[in-house]
Amino acid sequence: MVSRRPPGRSFGWLWTAYAVSAYGSGLGFGALPLIAVLALHASPAEVSALSAVGPAVGALLALPLAPWVEFRHKRPVMITMDLTRFAAMATIPAAYAFGRLGFVQLLVVSALVAAAKIAFNAASGAYLKALVRPDDLLAANARFESTNWSSIAVGPPLGGAAIGLFGPVVTVVADAFSYLLSALCITAIRDREEAPTTPGRSPARAGALLDGWRHIMGHSGLRALYLNQVLVAGLIMATEPLLAVLLLRQLGFPPWQYALAFAAPCFGGLIGSRLARRVVARYGRHRVFRTVGALRAVWLIGLAFVRPGVVGLVTVMAVELAIIVNMSLYTPVLATYRLEQTPQHLVARTLSAWSIGQQASIAVLTALAGLLADATSPRTALTVAGLLILATPLLLPRHDRTTSPHEPEPSRSRSASR
Repeated sequence: MVSRRPPGRSFGWLWTAYAVSAYGSGLGFGALPLIAVLALHASPAEVSALSAVGPAVGALLALPLAPWVEFRHKRPVMITMDLTRFAAMATIPAAYAFGRLGFVQLLVVSALVAAAKIAFNAASGAYLKALVRPDDLLAANARFESTNWSSIAVGPPLGGAAIGLFGPVVTVVADAFSYLLSALCITAIRDREEAPTTPGRSPARAGALLDGWRHIMGHSGLRALYLNQVLVAGLIMATEPLLAVLLLRQLGFPPWQYALAFAAPCFGGLIGSRLARRVVARYGRHRVFRTVGALRAVWLIGLAFVRPGVVGLVTVMAVELAIIVNMSLYTPVLATYRLEQTPQHLVARTLSAWSIGQQASIAVLTALAGLLADATSPRTALTVAGLLILATPLLLPRHDRTTSPHEPEPSRSRSASR
């Protein structure tokens, strides 16, 4: 039976911290490339570099942070990462006000924020596992997922309106202060945190940086899910700039329709995340991974057939809605399984390795898709991405090695309820 108990007051503060920073990031979604275009008159190549190189460098910076996060109390790490992001983002409006803002600064800020985000998520994942009961993990992860998608649905349209009224850096200010508020929420957690496990060997050793990947690749279930996830995430994210060029430049969609095409389907994330517990209880985790994991991949090819006008707009929204509903159902189930299958002393390094690999995949596949689009066309590149992602379900676990000790077998669960 799936737990429905509220995870507790401390989790409430952790979730509030996540929600505040998520909505701040939603308001500031795409703010750095927009500032590069509007304030610095950056070239298309520079904007692409800001979107890909900054996060890729951030992933490299986060690599040595993983052991440091692992063997320290997690709340101070989360507070430090929030304050780091606040300080980095706050430099942008300050430099803009004095006329000193430059493209290199945007790159540096992008990299620092990306690295701090990976470290924060690793620490919060480890803290979450220690904070809530094992049978409450899925409910907690589903709440995070629901918050994430609602922030994406609401934040960018409001952020775009704010930029139109108050200028290009206003959403960066909001994003920066959201990290400060997040740090205050985490400070409000009063539960005493257990001391982290002291390693037998120095956490600074070179091998400690790879312990997360060793755990993932040595676990048959996690290995299959990891390889599938990095490819699916990379291919889906690689289509975003291609679709922007196709819709805005080649098909002549107005900017408000482009924003609507991506914002409205995000409400589907509320549907999927709320269904996660019921679907797992009814069908079992393995079937969710196999079925919903495959359904994430089959819709992307539809973007290659977008046409001008209302029909094209509806096509994009329908494809995005189908992808998001399945992603939002799948993601909290994956996050819960990953935490359950990882020993407490490896959680931060495993989550860091997972995030770094996924971020690297997004950067590489986005760059390759851009090169293919330049050589052919955005529609051709979208077609190739849509065809490649159809093969990713082959990487999902074929055998049921994913049942949690806290999850009843579906058949037994149903028979017991009769």
